Amino acid sequence: MTALRKHYPPLKTINHSLIDLPTPTNISMAWNLGSLLGLMLIMQILTGLFLTMHYTTDTHLAFSSVSAICREVNYGWLMRNMHANGASMFFICIFLHIGRGLFYSSYLFKETWIIGVILLLLTMVTAFLGYILPWGQMSFWGATVITNMLSAIPFIGNDLVNWIWGGFSVSNPTLTRFFALHFMTPFLIAGTTTLHLLFLHETGSNNPTGLSSNPDKVLFHPYFTLKDLTTALTATTLLMLVALFLPTLLTDPQNFSPANPLMTPPHIMPEWYFLFAYTILRSIPNKLGGVVALFAAVSILLLVPTLHTSKQRTMKFRPTSQTIFWIMTANILILTWAGSQPVEQPIITIGQVATTAYFLIFILITPIIATLENKYHDMHCSSS
Repeated sequence: MTALRKHYPPLKTINHSLIDLPTPTNISMAWNLGSLLGLMLIMQILTGLFLTMHYTTDTHLAFSSVSAICREVNYGWLMRNMHANGASMFFICIFLHIGRGLFYSSYLFKETWIIGVILLLLTMVTAFLGYILPWGQMSFWGATVITNMLSAIPFIGNDLVNWIWGGFSVSNPTLTRFFALHFMTPFLIAGTTTLHLLFLHETGSNNPTGLSSNPDKVLFHPYFTLKDLTTALTATTLLMLVALFLPTLLTDPQNFSPANPLMTPPHIMPEWYFLFAYTILRSIPNKLGGVVALFAAVSILLLVPTLHTSKQRTMKFRPTSQTIFWIMTANILILTWAGSQPVEQPIITIGQVATTAYFLIFILITPIIATLENKYHDMHCSSS
């Protein structure tokens, strides 16, 4: 069996990726998030395929079909709850995965990092498209508001919005197109993930110290397969607990009402994982400026490798940079909270201050702090 998996071409690839892969011995549970995201993606695809069998892409029937899935299809309620809450679990893992990459400077593997940012963008698009499909009040108005942002693009904005809608408002063609795209994008994510893993295995995993781990590596199996299995069971248990006992914990109450184009909800807001970006969007008074800031909030991650100025790879031995990292984390939580509040004072001012801090931390503060740490390190080394 050992000879078969090491020499038979299809099994040989799996063997080099999951069994005999040399892995640093000192990586922590934070490195389990990648495999956890793979598990969550598989669960989302499987539950999504089940829901696709019973969903109706018609504005008059979409809301009723979702209700019928939960009420009349055997275990449809479980598939629906797992799929809806699985998206939130997916984003929790993604944000933790990105945070780990920033803290331990995994972004210095530039190709792997850039593909990871592309995966984040694809996931956000997929989640937005999926949020529209239940065709509740917040789904309809969320689609209207977010797609309308493109009208800020000079010259072609209005034509682009009408082309996406398939008409002059969010209607049946819009729902059909969004459903088709939502069905296809997870498979695109799966393919891009494979590319992400190929680049990762080309360079090898980073480790908490940021030093070369070549002298101290072990085989991935059985050491790290057991660690991954532990986190997989934990995450699956948490997801099932939420799906079974708190299925509507993160659902907007407005989305339990069918879409009504004639009644605007008092406070339109996206799902919780988009709230930080939504706050940045509405913090800029100019419409085009808000759209640019929205895309910059995510695409700024592409600049992180070029903004790295520290001589030390990770933040593990840089307490000042660690402080800035946790300030940035708190700032993102403030942006998320502000996005869930009505557009009024002092929420507007808080959002604008947090938005300014968000971009300053990435572009200015973190590189400057790292440069000062370099100087202090050099002074300490020369004096000793």
